[in-house]
Amino acid sequence: MTPAGGTVWCEYAWLGTEGVRDSVRIGVDGSGRIASVQQGSPAEPDDLLLDGVVFPAAANAHSHAFHRVLRGRTHDGGLGSFWSWREEMYRAAGALTPAGYEELATAVYAEMVTTGWSSVAEFHYVHHQPDGTPYEGDRHAMELALGRAAVRAGIRLTLLDTCYLTGGFGQPPGPGQHRFTDDDAPAWLARLADLRRTVASTFDPDQVSVGAAIHSVRAVPDEALAVIARELPADLPLHIHLSEQPAENEDCRRSTGLTPTGLLARHGLLTERLSVVHATHLTPEDIRLLGNARVGAVLCPTTEADLADGIGPARELVTAGCVLALGTDQHAVIDPLLEMRALEYGERLGSGHRGFFSPGALHSIAAEGGASSQGRTAAAIEKGSVCDLMAVDPLSTRTAGSRREQLAFSATAQDVTAVVVGGKLLARNGVHETLGNPADSLRAAIAGLDAAAATAAAAAPDTGDGPRRRYPPAERH
Repeated sequence: MTPAGGTVWCEYAWLGTEGVRDSVRIGVDGSGRIASVQQGSPAEPDDLLLDGVVFPAAANAHSHAFHRVLRGRTHDGGLGSFWSWREEMYRAAGALTPAGYEELATAVYAEMVTTGWSSVAEFHYVHHQPDGTPYEGDRHAMELALGRAAVRAGIRLTLLDTCYLTGGFGQPPGPGQHRFTDDDAPAWLARLADLRRTVASTFDPDQVSVGAAIHSVRAVPDEALAVIARELPADLPLHIHLSEQPAENEDCRRSTGLTPTGLLARHGLLTERLSVVHATHLTPEDIRLLGNARVGAVLCPTTEADLADGIGPARELVTAGCVLALGTDQHAVIDPLLEMRALEYGERLGSGHRGFFSPGALHSIAAEGGASSQGRTAAAIEKGSVCDLMAVDPLSTRTAGSRREQLAFSATAQDVTAVVVGGKLLARNGVHETLGNPADSLRAAIAGLDAAAATAAAAAPDTGDGPRRRYPPAERH
């Protein structure tokens, strides 16, 4: 990342506890951090001008970039479950190549940037070739493809290299899972260590860094959790899918006698560096354990709604001591404002009361909580913070009449008029400064993946189980 020092002038800016102030001039140093903040300051000729209300950009704490191809394709007849959706996801994963994934992820990350996200934690487990063998010549081909995609889009990437060993409790990996898996926990740790060295020698750490993830307790067995708890380097952020589905909880209890949270606690994995994703179906004791450990909790409200996962216990987690963050997960929506709003709406639907998360709290969760889960410095309009900003139009059809402090409850990504990362303008009015309209690159990338999936399906052996199901084609544009 090559930040440009200079100044950014904001017509209005949200300054945290001070609220929204007008004519705010932000000085940016050569590292892309905020050097000064002046209120009531007129714009000067060389300033980057941002109209509307400027907020800290959001930090996306949970992404599976390739899931973007499933948007609008998994609702046939309104039927199905998380588990049937997962089969569609496996078919998409099976068609990925390093080149195709770089093209797709570049488009997805560009969509994120134009909608107000300045960083992303990519929960990445598509490591190998479809048969599970490493890529020849560069075992990290898929990981480096994601790094290059982030650089092209200008988003800060925390690449969460994911340990994935089994197909379920006591089950070997299934046919669609071989490319996700390593032989065992030591093999994953060795590959992770080599990946860290490779990424550090290839990318600017402000742009691309490496973290770690455990896919879930169903994909990483008890004995492997013990190895990871003992040997994973302490400086890495660690994420895990936790209690997304009741079936996972039931299987975990049957296999170990504990809830997934209890299993992590037994191995000493509940620490401040851990972020648990979804955390939808928790017991009161689970919540107490997570809160006492100051664990991060990454909720993905639009995905959890799309998959019918349920409403997570956000209020209870915060009250217990957890740090909340937001993610877009499968990208049914890529819109930080809608994720923020959905978090509070979930609380309202579940409790029958309004207003647990104020607009200011939602902005803090989106920016500070998301950055904390990635081990990054949070965006805030204050000296020393990274200069990552999103400007929101307060005069649009959606926002007209809204109070500036309450735009989180009326605006959408359509109202994000500018996005700045590291002091550099990356997007205006939904158009990326270097990549153009993300819709164009998304259509091309998804069409390429569809073609690859169709070729793979045609070449697959006929098992006699009926016609092969093909990945659904994109709509014609």
